[in-house]
Amino acid sequence: MGESPGDRSENTPRLPDSASVPFSETFRDLLAGIAARPKYLPEWPEGQRAMPNEILRSALFNCRNRNQPRLFMKDAEIAVIGDGKVIYRGEELRQDDELVWLHLVHLVKKLPLGECVEFTPYSFVRALGWPIKGQSYQRLRVCLSRMQATAIRIQSKRLGCFVSVSLILMFRSKNERMENLNRWQVWVGKEMRLLFDEEFLTRMNWETRKSLPDGIASKLFGYWSSHREPFPVRISTLQSLCGSEMSLKHFREELKRSLSLLQQAGFLEAWKFRDDTVTVKRRY
Repeated sequence: MGESPGDRSENTPRLPDSASVPFSETFRDLLAGIAARPKYLPEWPEGQRAMPNEILRSALFNCRNRNQPRLFMKDAEIAVIGDGKVIYRGEELRQDDELVWLHLVHLVKKLPLGECVEFTPYSFVRALGWPIKGQSYQRLRVCLSRMQATAIRIQSKRLGCFVSVSLILMFRSKNERMENLNRWQVWVGKEMRLLFDEEFLTRMNWETRKSLPDGIASKLFGYWSSHREPFPVRISTLQSLCGSEMSLKHFREELKRSLSLLQQAGFLEAWKFRDDTVTVKRRY
């Protein structure tokens, strides 16, 4: 499986603070950056899905308890491991949203960015491994609608300035008479190409990702996929990455269970706790 270069990050997350965030990019700079890049996203094999490192190493797609109501976040700074900042406006995103976005981007890469990608809800739900029933179709519709109403500003060393994107530019599942469409339609903006540079992209095994329950295990699968040789990380840092509100003691126990799941899935060869840090060794 391909992954990003071994660009090691600090193991302390950047947590939200009250300082104002400078916005240094200009509209002209953004247009020039988009024009200079290919119209398509990079390629990856059918058995993989891909995501920018800046997102995988942030708490944008968190794993809070599914029974807790989702928060609306208004220009909130998201916890990040390593350099950079992520500022988010929209309804809280969780691991089911991440799974949907991973597959959506896989479909989008086959067309020039900005063009409409169409699919049947049946084919999409089946690709996710969700049960084929009305509840899954509605869940998919809600995830796509939620990601349409987002505004994300991402800054890192390689970007040099803040890049502003919405995960989904437009989404249609009903016609003007509010009748269900046989084929749903989604548009992703051209500016998404700014985040999907080949060298800063992580490719993940799709079957492994789908096999993991939404939660700490799926979140850390993405995070450690973005490091060829994972470095020791504080347990409290991983808790921030997951967006967990558990007590540290409770999170530590859930983390152990999640690490065992990742080992059973064949992703991790070994893991160990030492004091307040966790070290893992990837199998692939």
